Amino acid sequence: MSPEIRNIFIMFGAVAVSLVFIIITFGGSNPLERFIWLFLEEITDDEPPEQNNSSASVVEMATLIQKSDDRLRIIENNGNVQLVDEYYELTFVTRKGQTVKIECSVDAYEKIPFDKQGSLTYRKNKLVKFKYYEDIVYN
Repeated sequence: MSPEIRNIFIMFGAVAVSLVFIIITFGGSNPLERFIWLFLEEITDDEPPEQNNSSASVVEMATLIQKSDDRLRIIENNGNVQLVDEYYELTFVTRKGQTVKIECSVDAYEKIPFDKQGSLTYRKNKLVKFKYYEDIVYN
């Protein structure tokens, strides 16, 4: 192998090592810390691994305390009325005292009563169902 080709390989290697160092040091959400924790983290049988799965459903006992909506109503000169960009939101307070704001459908917005404690199931801040003593309301 000639000295010129060897020098080119050394230069490519140095550039590759530099790029890896830059990515580890300055990459998003602190990749250096994640890299270090790969070797330091120890999961025992007593502790289940943390699940950061945002698509998992959350079920809590809660009470509806507030309803809010945002709608754009368009009235044309011939009398036609359209609702555009409808957004309905329910605010619950959990048994632990936390406030949870949940997006829902117009049907669920109208059916869920105030001051009824029930089992609130939601996923990614969207209502799945609210089950209370008298009824179950699905989104």
